[in-house]
Amino acid sequence: MELIFNASGLLLEDLVAGASIYFPPLFKAVIVGFIIWLVVHRQLRDWMYAGDIWHPMLMDLSLFALSVCLALVILVWW
Repeated sequence: MELIFNASGLLLEDLVAGASIYFPPLFKAVIVGFIIWLVVHRQLRDWMYAGDIWHPMLMDLSLFALSVCLALVILVWW
């Protein structure tokens, strides 16, 4: 008995090729949000690491989440 597996023409091949061609908007938002976060983090670094408000790691994480949300809004409106 001979089993021949030919993957050409299957949906998985289209999915892999499509994923490499079309970059999902959420990943675009994460990349743009990371750039926004870098700018904001640099401006607020001394205030955040003083620890007056929150733990610095929580403040970094919340600023990153807000930056990604802002980037998604920017990408949707653009």
